[in-house]
Amino acid sequence: MQTLPEAGQLSHTPNPLIPDEETRQFYRQAIDILDDAGIPFLVGGAYAFSQYTGIARHTKDFDLFLKRDAVDRAMQVFREKGFQPEMRFEHWLAKVYGPRELFVDLIFSSGNGIAEVDDLWFEFAAPARVFDRDVKLCPPEELIWSKAFIQERERFDGADVAHIFKARGDRMDWSRLTGRFAQNWRVLYSHLVLFGYIYPDHRALVPSWVMTEMNTRLIEETTTAVPVDRVCNGPVLSRQQYLPDLADGYEDARLAPGGNMTEEQVAAWTDAIKVDGDRATRN
Repeated sequence: MQTLPEAGQLSHTPNPLIPDEETRQFYRQAIDILDDAGIPFLVGGAYAFSQYTGIARHTKDFDLFLKRDAVDRAMQVFREKGFQPEMRFEHWLAKVYGPRELFVDLIFSSGNGIAEVDDLWFEFAAPARVFDRDVKLCPPEELIWSKAFIQERERFDGADVAHIFKARGDRMDWSRLTGRFAQNWRVLYSHLVLFGYIYPDHRALVPSWVMTEMNTRLIEETTTAVPVDRVCNGPVLSRQQYLPDLADGYEDARLAPGGNMTEEQVAAWTDAIKVDGDRATRN
Protein backbone atom coordinates (compact mmCIF):
# COMPACT_ATOMS: atom_id res chain seq x y z
CA MET A 1 0.00 0.00 0.00
CA GLN A 2 1.09 3.58 -0.49
CA THR A 3 3.20 5.27 2.18
CA LEU A 4 1.14 7.66 4.29
CA PRO A 5 1.44 9.14 7.78
CA GLU A 6 0.19 6.88 10.51
CA ALA A 7 -3.54 7.24 10.95
CA GLY A 8 -4.28 9.38 13.99
CA GLN A 9 -0.66 10.56 14.25
CA LEU A 10 -0.19 13.56 16.50
CA SER A 11 1.49 16.71 15.23
CA HIS A 12 2.92 19.76 17.00
CA THR A 13 0.25 21.96 15.40
CA PRO A 14 -3.24 21.77 16.94
CA ASN A 15 -5.59 20.10 14.48
CA PRO A 16 -9.26 19.31 15.19
CA LEU A 17 -8.99 16.26 12.90
CA ILE A 18 -6.44 14.61 15.19
CA PRO A 19 -7.80 12.91 18.33
CA ASP A 20 -6.41 13.90 21.70
CA GLU A 21 -4.35 11.53 23.82
CA GLU A 22 -7.26 10.29 25.93
CA THR A 23 -9.12 9.32 22.75
CA ARG A 24 -6.06 7.65 21.32
CA GLN A 25 -5.56 5.72 24.55
CA PHE A 26 -9.14 4.44 24.46
CA TYR A 27 -8.73 3.28 20.87
CA ARG A 28 -5.38 1.63 21.67
CA GLN A 29 -6.99 -0.19 24.58
CA ALA A 30 -9.76 -1.49 22.30
CA ILE A 31 -7.14 -2.83 19.88
CA ASP A 32 -5.14 -4.43 22.69
CA ILE A 33 -8.20 -6.09 24.25
CA LEU A 34 -9.13 -7.80 20.98
CA ASP A 35 -5.52 -8.72 20.22
CA ASP A 36 -4.97 -10.23 23.66
CA ALA A 37 -8.18 -12.25 23.30
CA GLY A 38 -7.10 -13.53 19.89
CA ILE A 39 -10.17 -12.09 18.19
CA PRO A 40 -9.47 -11.15 14.55
CA PHE A 41 -10.59 -7.66 13.56
CA LEU A 42 -9.97 -5.03 10.90
CA VAL A 43 -9.77 -1.25 11.17
CA GLY A 44 -12.21 0.55 8.91
CA GLY A 45 -14.00 3.87 8.82
CA ALA A 46 -12.16 7.17 8.83
CA TYR A 47 -8.83 5.64 9.82
CA ALA A 48 -8.71 3.11 6.98
CA PHE A 49 -9.96 5.81 4.62
CA SER A 50 -7.11 8.13 5.65
CA GLN A 51 -4.51 5.40 5.12
CA TYR A 52 -5.73 4.72 1.59
CA THR A 53 -6.43 8.29 0.46
CA GLY A 54 -4.35 10.56 2.68
CA ILE A 55 -7.51 12.46 3.65
CA ALA A 56 -7.73 12.86 7.43
CA ARG A 57 -11.10 12.96 9.13
CA HIS A 58 -11.56 12.39 12.86
CA THR A 59 -14.90 11.24 14.20
CA LYS A 60 -16.07 10.36 17.71
CA ASP A 61 -15.93 6.64 17.01
CA PHE A 62 -13.48 3.99 15.88
CA ASP A 63 -14.75 1.36 13.44
CA LEU A 64 -13.57 -2.20 14.00
CA PHE A 65 -14.87 -4.93 11.67
CA LEU A 66 -15.35 -8.49 12.89
CA LYS A 67 -17.04 -11.60 11.59
CA ARG A 68 -20.50 -12.12 13.00
CA ASP A 69 -19.52 -15.21 14.99
CA ALA A 70 -16.81 -13.23 16.83
CA VAL A 71 -19.03 -10.43 18.11
CA ASP A 72 -20.43 -12.14 21.21
CA ARG A 73 -16.94 -13.10 22.35
CA ALA A 74 -15.69 -9.56 21.70
CA MET A 75 -18.49 -8.07 23.76
CA GLN A 76 -17.71 -10.52 26.57
CA VAL A 77 -14.03 -9.57 26.78
CA PHE A 78 -14.85 -5.85 26.73
CA ARG A 79 -17.34 -6.46 29.54
CA GLU A 80 -14.66 -8.31 31.52
CA LYS A 81 -12.42 -5.24 31.15
CA GLY A 82 -15.05 -3.01 32.71
CA PHE A 83 -16.67 -1.61 29.57
CA GLN A 84 -20.39 -1.68 28.79
CA PRO A 85 -20.86 -3.08 25.28
CA GLU A 86 -24.27 -2.96 23.65
CA MET A 87 -25.73 -4.85 20.70
CA ARG A 88 -27.16 -1.80 18.97
CA PHE A 89 -28.62 -3.55 15.92
CA GLU A 90 -28.61 -7.32 15.80
CA HIS A 91 -28.16 -7.42 12.04
CA TRP A 92 -24.96 -5.36 11.80
CA LEU A 93 -23.64 -3.31 14.74
CA ALA A 94 -22.54 -3.42 18.37
CA LYS A 95 -20.97 -0.58 20.34
CA VAL A 96 -18.46 -0.29 23.18
CA TYR A 97 -18.69 2.98 25.09
CA GLY A 98 -15.72 4.82 26.55
CA PRO A 99 -15.00 8.18 28.22
CA ARG A 100 -16.46 11.50 27.07
CA GLU A 101 -19.11 9.93 24.83
CA LEU A 102 -16.44 8.15 22.82
CA PHE A 103 -17.26 4.72 21.49
CA VAL A 104 -15.93 1.90 19.35
CA ASP A 105 -18.18 0.36 16.73
CA LEU A 106 -18.02 -3.41 16.30
CA ILE A 107 -19.31 -3.87 12.75
CA PHE A 108 -20.15 -7.24 11.25
CA SER A 109 -22.36 -6.26 8.32
CA SER A 110 -24.01 -3.09 7.01
CA GLY A 111 -27.18 -1.24 7.87
CA ASN A 112 -28.93 -2.65 4.81
CA GLY A 113 -27.76 -6.19 5.61
CA ILE A 114 -25.68 -6.57 2.44
CA ALA A 115 -21.98 -6.08 3.23
CA GLU A 116 -21.51 -9.04 5.57
CA VAL A 117 -17.96 -9.35 6.93
CA ASP A 118 -16.63 -12.70 5.71
CA ASP A 119 -13.30 -14.45 5.18
CA LEU A 120 -12.44 -12.39 2.11
CA TRP A 121 -12.29 -9.21 4.18
CA PHE A 122 -9.45 -10.77 6.17
CA GLU A 123 -7.78 -12.55 3.25
CA PHE A 124 -7.25 -9.26 1.40
CA ALA A 125 -6.73 -6.98 4.42
CA ALA A 126 -3.86 -4.50 4.23
CA PRO A 127 -1.25 -4.17 7.02
CA ALA A 128 -0.93 -0.74 8.60
CA ARG A 129 -0.02 1.06 11.78
CA VAL A 130 -2.81 2.91 13.56
CA PHE A 131 -2.49 4.60 16.97
CA ASP A 132 0.96 3.04 17.45
CA ARG A 133 -0.39 -0.47 16.88
CA ASP A 134 0.15 -2.90 14.04
CA VAL A 135 -3.25 -3.68 12.60
CA LYS A 136 -4.92 -4.71 9.38
CA LEU A 137 -7.26 -2.49 7.39
CA CYS A 138 -10.49 -3.37 5.65
CA PRO A 139 -9.61 -3.88 1.98
CA PRO A 140 -10.44 -0.90 -0.25
CA GLU A 141 -12.79 -3.08 -2.31
CA GLU A 142 -14.85 -3.94 0.75
CA LEU A 143 -14.81 -0.32 1.93
CA ILE A 144 -16.32 0.66 -1.40
CA TRP A 145 -18.86 -2.17 -1.16
CA SER A 146 -20.09 -0.96 2.22
CA LYS A 147 -19.92 2.78 1.47
CA ALA A 148 -21.53 2.72 -1.97
CA PHE A 149 -24.99 2.05 -0.54
CA ILE A 150 -24.94 4.92 1.96
CA GLN A 151 -27.11 7.51 0.25
CA GLU A 152 -29.16 9.02 3.05
CA ARG A 153 -30.55 12.53 3.08
CA GLU A 154 -28.08 13.48 5.83
CA ARG A 155 -25.16 11.34 4.66
CA PHE A 156 -23.86 10.38 1.24
CA ASP A 157 -20.59 8.44 0.99
CA GLY A 158 -20.18 8.89 -2.77
CA ALA A 159 -17.25 11.24 -2.33
CA ASP A 160 -15.46 8.63 -0.20
CA VAL A 161 -16.02 6.05 -2.94
CA ALA A 162 -14.63 8.42 -5.57
CA HIS A 163 -11.57 9.22 -3.46
CA ILE A 164 -10.82 5.51 -2.96
CA PHE A 165 -11.16 4.90 -6.71
CA LYS A 166 -8.73 7.76 -7.34
CA ALA A 167 -6.20 6.59 -4.76
CA ARG A 168 -6.39 2.83 -5.32
CA GLY A 169 -7.91 2.24 -8.75
CA ASP A 170 -4.66 1.11 -10.34
CA ARG A 171 -4.20 -1.59 -7.65
CA MET A 172 -7.77 -2.67 -7.08
CA ASP A 173 -9.12 -6.18 -7.51
CA TRP A 174 -11.85 -5.20 -9.92
CA SER A 175 -13.12 -8.74 -10.41
CA ARG A 176 -13.72 -9.14 -6.69
CA LEU A 177 -15.28 -5.70 -6.44
CA THR A 178 -17.78 -6.27 -9.24
CA GLY A 179 -18.55 -9.69 -7.78
CA ARG A 180 -19.36 -8.15 -4.40
CA PHE A 181 -22.17 -6.10 -5.88
CA ALA A 182 -23.78 -9.05 -7.70
CA GLN A 183 -27.43 -8.15 -8.44
CA ASN A 184 -26.75 -4.65 -7.06
CA TRP A 185 -24.35 -3.89 -9.91
CA ARG A 186 -26.27 -0.73 -10.87
CA VAL A 187 -25.12 0.85 -7.58
CA LEU A 188 -21.48 0.27 -8.47
CA TYR A 189 -22.11 1.39 -12.05
CA SER A 190 -23.56 4.70 -10.84
CA HIS A 191 -20.43 5.42 -8.80
CA LEU A 192 -18.17 4.53 -11.73
CA VAL A 193 -20.07 6.88 -14.03
CA LEU A 194 -19.80 9.67 -11.46
CA PHE A 195 -16.10 8.96 -10.95
CA GLY A 196 -15.41 9.63 -14.63
CA TYR A 197 -17.36 12.86 -14.30
CA ILE A 198 -15.61 13.97 -11.10
CA TYR A 199 -12.09 13.12 -12.26
CA PRO A 200 -11.98 13.08 -16.09
CA ASP A 201 -8.18 12.89 -16.00
CA HIS A 202 -8.32 9.71 -13.86
CA ARG A 203 -11.11 7.80 -15.56
CA ALA A 204 -8.57 5.37 -17.05
CA LEU A 205 -8.06 4.02 -13.52
CA VAL A 206 -11.26 2.07 -14.12
CA PRO A 207 -10.32 -0.75 -16.52
CA SER A 208 -12.11 -0.59 -19.85
CA TRP A 209 -13.41 -4.13 -19.40
CA VAL A 210 -15.25 -3.08 -16.26
CA MET A 211 -17.11 -0.27 -18.01
CA THR A 212 -17.76 -2.47 -21.04
CA GLU A 213 -19.26 -5.16 -18.83
CA MET A 214 -21.43 -2.64 -17.01
CA ASN A 215 -22.57 -1.03 -20.26
CA THR A 216 -23.43 -4.45 -21.67
CA ARG A 217 -25.44 -5.35 -18.60
CA LEU A 218 -27.37 -2.10 -18.88
CA ILE A 219 -28.17 -2.64 -22.56
CA GLU A 220 -29.26 -6.23 -21.92
CA GLU A 221 -31.44 -5.20 -19.00
CA THR A 222 -33.15 -2.37 -20.84
CA THR A 223 -34.04 -4.69 -23.73
CA THR A 224 -35.77 -7.27 -21.53
CA ALA A 225 -39.28 -7.17 -20.14
CA VAL A 226 -39.93 -4.79 -17.26
CA PRO A 227 -40.46 -6.65 -13.93
CA VAL A 228 -44.07 -6.93 -12.85
CA ASP A 229 -43.30 -7.27 -9.13
CA ARG A 230 -43.58 -4.02 -7.17
CA VAL A 231 -40.22 -4.15 -5.40
CA CYS A 232 -38.45 -0.96 -4.32
CA ASN A 233 -34.66 -1.10 -3.96
CA GLY A 234 -34.63 2.41 -2.50
CA PRO A 235 -34.55 1.29 1.15
CA VAL A 236 -31.27 -0.52 0.40
CA LEU A 237 -29.78 2.94 -0.18
CA SER A 238 -31.73 4.99 2.37
CA ARG A 239 -33.75 3.68 5.29
CA GLN A 240 -35.80 6.90 5.43
CA GLN A 241 -36.32 8.47 2.03
CA TYR A 242 -38.31 5.60 0.49
CA LEU A 243 -40.69 4.98 3.38
CA PRO A 244 -43.53 6.63 1.38
CA ASP A 245 -43.04 4.00 -1.34
CA LEU A 246 -43.30 1.16 1.17
CA ALA A 247 -46.43 2.76 2.56
CA ASP A 248 -47.74 2.86 -1.01
CA GLY A 249 -47.47 -0.91 -1.28
CA TYR A 250 -44.00 -1.53 -2.66
CA GLU A 251 -42.14 -4.54 -1.31
CA ASP A 252 -38.96 -3.80 0.64
CA ALA A 253 -35.90 -5.18 -1.17
CA ARG A 254 -34.10 -5.61 2.15
CA LEU A 255 -36.40 -8.48 3.04
CA ALA A 256 -36.26 -12.09 1.83
CA PRO A 257 -36.12 -13.49 -0.74
CA GLY A 258 -33.94 -10.75 -2.23
CA GLY A 259 -32.51 -9.27 0.95
CA ASN A 260 -30.95 -10.45 4.21
CA MET A 261 -33.00 -8.62 6.83
CA THR A 262 -36.04 -9.70 8.81
CA GLU A 263 -39.11 -7.55 9.35
CA GLU A 264 -38.08 -7.08 12.99
CA GLN A 265 -34.62 -5.88 11.98
CA VAL A 266 -36.07 -3.46 9.43
CA ALA A 267 -38.45 -2.12 12.08
CA ALA A 268 -35.63 -1.55 14.57
CA TRP A 269 -33.47 0.14 11.93
CA THR A 270 -36.39 2.37 10.93
CA ASP A 271 -37.26 3.27 14.55
CA ALA A 272 -33.69 4.52 15.01
CA ILE A 273 -34.05 7.18 12.32
CA LYS A 274 -35.23 9.80 14.80
CA VAL A 275 -32.60 8.88 17.41
CA ASP A 276 -29.73 9.01 14.94
CA GLY A 277 -31.11 12.18 13.40
CA ASP A 278 -31.19 13.88 16.79
CA ARG A 279 -27.58 12.85 17.41
CA ALA A 280 -26.51 14.24 14.03
CA THR A 281 -28.23 17.53 14.83
CA ARG A 282 -26.45 17.79 18.20
CA ASN A 283 -23.08 17.08 16.58
